[in-house]
Amino acid sequence: MFHLILFEPEIPPNTGNIIRLCANTGAMLHLVRPLGFSLDDAQLRRAGLDYHDLARVREHANLTACLQQLDTTRVFPVETQGGMRHTDRRYQAGDAFLFGRETSGLPGEVLSKFPADQVIRLPMIPGNRSLNLSNAAAIVLYEAWRQLEFPGGE
Repeated sequence: MFHLILFEPEIPPNTGNIIRLCANTGAMLHLVRPLGFSLDDAQLRRAGLDYHDLARVREHANLTACLQQLDTTRVFPVETQGGMRHTDRRYQAGDAFLFGRETSGLPGEVLSKFPADQVIRLPMIPGNRSLNLSNAAAIVLYEAWRQLEFPGGE
């Protein structure tokens, strides 16, 4: 239904939480290398609990390879400087959401590949840097799923 793309994730528990999120929403998770951990990492497995077998996860050598394999043309980078709030877009099945590294977000050369009006942001109190990656992913994914009236959910 939806795709979550993590660009070079660094912190295993965040990815583990997102694996659990994807298992519970039907989203596909795409991990763009290099990863800051091994997929066998104990922290990753602990955070994902027993959801690893329920989630669809793909690894990609780089972002170009990932985007070529997606079955969508609509990719929404999520960045603190995005021009539009995540709630102001209308999403459709198959859309993808691209999240950057926990410590530095998406590099400028990645953001430049997307139209500025596709870069979305989550509202925050001024002066704060960012939300936790797994929290941000959950907020965006649930808003998109809500807009479609939670197909496949109970």
